Amino acid sequence: MEFGWINLFGAGVVILLLIPNIVYAVRNKDEKNLCSNRYMNVTEQIGRYACIILMWLPLPGWEFGFAGVSEMLLYMAGNILLLAAYWFVFIRYFKKKTARRAMTLAVLPACIFLMSGLLLRHWLLAGFALLFAIGHIYVTKKNTEAA
Repeated sequence: MEFGWINLFGAGVVILLLIPNIVYAVRNKDEKNLCSNRYMNVTEQIGRYACIILMWLPLPGWEFGFAGVSEMLLYMAGNILLLAAYWFVFIRYFKKKTARRAMTLAVLPACIFLMSGLLLRHWLLAGFALLFAIGHIYVTKKNTEAA
């Protein structure tokens, strides 16, 4: 079971991840990144943008797909559940910022990207998901410590 040259479900997941982040950025224009570790900031951004692209678009010559229907259902259900949790925590974070909520918001998208990469057998996505997780969790930790 494979996707064509584009994964519309993956694109939808990315859009639904980005919406609360865009709203947050618009509402908090003056917020600064307090993490001074340039390497980790770059690691986070490389991982983030690679995952955003690889969730819906395989590189030329790459295919992604599932070993069976059960993996496809797990992929879809897992993404829906993790997205619902992400939105739930983000809504609570909008009301009251806490370090625990911030860290949860760092971990959930990394889980989405990693689970998707593993179930799709899209190893490049899985690798960049790990890179993103390391960078995003580190940067979030530093930002919550400094705040």
